[in-house]
Amino acid sequence: MHHAEVLLIGGRAGVGKTTVGWEVSARLRAAGVPHAVIDGDFMGQVHPAPQGDPTRAVVVERNLTAVWGNYAELGYRRLVYTNTVCVLEEAAGSFRRAMGDDVRLHRVLLTATDETAARRLTGRELGSELESELTKSVRKARLLDDRAPADTHRVTTEGRSVPDIAREVVAHTGWAAP
Repeated sequence: MHHAEVLLIGGRAGVGKTTVGWEVSARLRAAGVPHAVIDGDFMGQVHPAPQGDPTRAVVVERNLTAVWGNYAELGYRRLVYTNTVCVLEEAAGSFRRAMGDDVRLHRVLLTATDETAARRLTGRELGSELESELTKSVRKARLLDDRAPADTHRVTTEGRSVPDIAREVVAHTGWAAP
């Protein structure tokens, strides 16, 4: 394989993106599949946002380009990337610019009910941002439901174990034999 491939794991806050991403990585390691992992939430964590870039998209793309460049130089061609809205079409341009025009995108949208996401967030958010995270999670879930491209593979996390979810996600990529 000469071209790059990226597994984009998106979904609302509280759906389990980071946990599933790490479990996907564990499954790929067990299968001997070379890959890199980036938690996209950390790629744009600056304050204040750069002038004219309130969504921090420029910062995220620059960091993705730099980090992927290092991985690619070392021979990696597969990336597992987690971030709330990474499955949306407007994010695809950043991956094409960072990883090459011929990058193959595998979009996976993890889903959970409002109640499940709220329960998970309440257990996770111990600081001052719980209310904000709950509100944003509902808003992002609706956005993702409405705007995720047709080729996005939707995976429910309701009542399922993390290994079971990761098995389905890895199977979607075709990166590891069953």
